[in-house]
Amino acid sequence: MKHPQTAGHESLPDSHQDVYSKTLFGFWVYLLTDFVFFSALFATYIVLHSGTYGGPTSRELFHLPCTLAQTLLLLVSSFTIGLGGVAAHRGNKKWTILLFGISFLLGLIFMGMQFGEFFRLINAGNSWERSAFLSAFFTLVGTHMLHVVFALLWVIVLIIPVCLQGITEVSLRRLICLKMFWQFINVVWIFIFSIVYLLGGSY
Repeated sequence: MKHPQTAGHESLPDSHQDVYSKTLFGFWVYLLTDFVFFSALFATYIVLHSGTYGGPTSRELFHLPCTLAQTLLLLVSSFTIGLGGVAAHRGNKKWTILLFGISFLLGLIFMGMQFGEFFRLINAGNSWERSAFLSAFFTLVGTHMLHVVFALLWVIVLIIPVCLQGITEVSLRRLICLKMFWQFINVVWIFIFSIVYLLGGSY
């Protein structure tokens, strides 16, 4: 008895049987484990937030305008990388490179601003060694920064083959996984902005 063949859309692979879908499912599982990891860091920060031991509090250290600008940068990058994923599905090499490149530049600016904040805090004597609060802060935000650095390097690694070979089945899977990862770290930053800066910062 022959099984009927399912006709897949040219830009949307079979959602149950192909390598593309299995890869995305596996990556979703990874993102779930990373979400649990960040949840533990957030819980630690909340518990240690008041452990300043006579040092400066979050209200004295954080400034919302700069952090709000960082958040807007990431929100715009979420939009551009989402469009980049659509362009990749359509096989549009030019727009895929352009949109992922814009996302890369926005992420790079975000990293520069975050490094600037870390330098300002450490230069003022408020490093991770001063209090439990600052240890939790640097651990949480620093872990997010490492994820952003990895995402930026990942963009470079994936865009080079696209420039040379165009969009293949392999590069499409990898670009979509990158898009998912980028959106994930942006969601994590929204939580950081809300819990760490918005609730604890000052104008």
